[in-house]
Amino acid sequence: MSLKQESLNKTFGGELRKYSYQSQALGGLTTNLNVFLPPTAIGASAKAAPVLYYLAGLTCTEDNGAQKGGMFGAAASHGIALVFPDTSPRGAKIEGEDESWDFGTGAGFYVNADKAPWNKHYNTYDYVVREIPAKLSEAGLPIAVEKASIFGHSMGGHGALSIYLREAGKYKSASAFAPISHPTACPWGEKAFSGYFNDAAKGKEHDSTELISQAGGSSKRQLNILIDSGTGDNFYKQKQLLPEDFEAAARKAGYDAKDVNVRLQEGYDHSYFFISTFAGEHINWHAKFLTA
Repeated sequence: MSLKQESLNKTFGGELRKYSYQSQALGGLTTNLNVFLPPTAIGASAKAAPVLYYLAGLTCTEDNGAQKGGMFGAAASHGIALVFPDTSPRGAKIEGEDESWDFGTGAGFYVNADKAPWNKHYNTYDYVVREIPAKLSEAGLPIAVEKASIFGHSMGGHGALSIYLREAGKYKSASAFAPISHPTACPWGEKAFSGYFNDAAKGKEHDSTELISQAGGSSKRQLNILIDSGTGDNFYKQKQLLPEDFEAAARKAGYDAKDVNVRLQEGYDHSYFFISTFAGEHINWHAKFLTA
């Protein structure tokens, strides 16, 4: 099913468009995504824009980053398109899907489930990595999907980092705000991976700390990663995020701060007040790779 435009808002000279479509990756359910087209991608002289995907966190939808992230000014200035997917299927009607806020609806964790009944609809990895870029191209939108980077927040930070590390060459850079950096070692990740996978150990294949440990060595690949976490974040204090684990694994794998830059921002919390403070800086950083 093709993209159906549901709304359009002008912002920073560009356009924020909401689309819906019937998703094969999500088992035939209807999904929504927001797409920001910069001014350079609009009108008679429109040029295809490089694209930056934003993955939101637990309980969120495609609207949180678009409405609260403060991202459009920086994206417009660099001629970068932004794409905001949803965080999970909606309306799968699976028993237990809505019993907790950190599993099921709003908590797809950007993986393909292999455990029934979740495996029919909860394929958010393919949804983000394969299906959405194909839909953007099929719709003829002025987006150069081959020039892509990815970033995200919390669960979406986990998604952005793990997808970037798994999909060598597909994304030019990755960044994250307060990411779940070592999900197999924290309660959120343990719950998700034991719920979506028949063997919870499969979660290591989506654990950014495990993945970056494998990225070094004799076949070391170039990485462009930026992470910000706030020291006032209660989830950071509760050891749900563990950015230090990721940084230690990166350094052990031979990556220094110019390749993998992990920053702790004093006093900032987990909210969009934190994200909007640093979103422009992240987009400016991605622009170095997307517009080179």
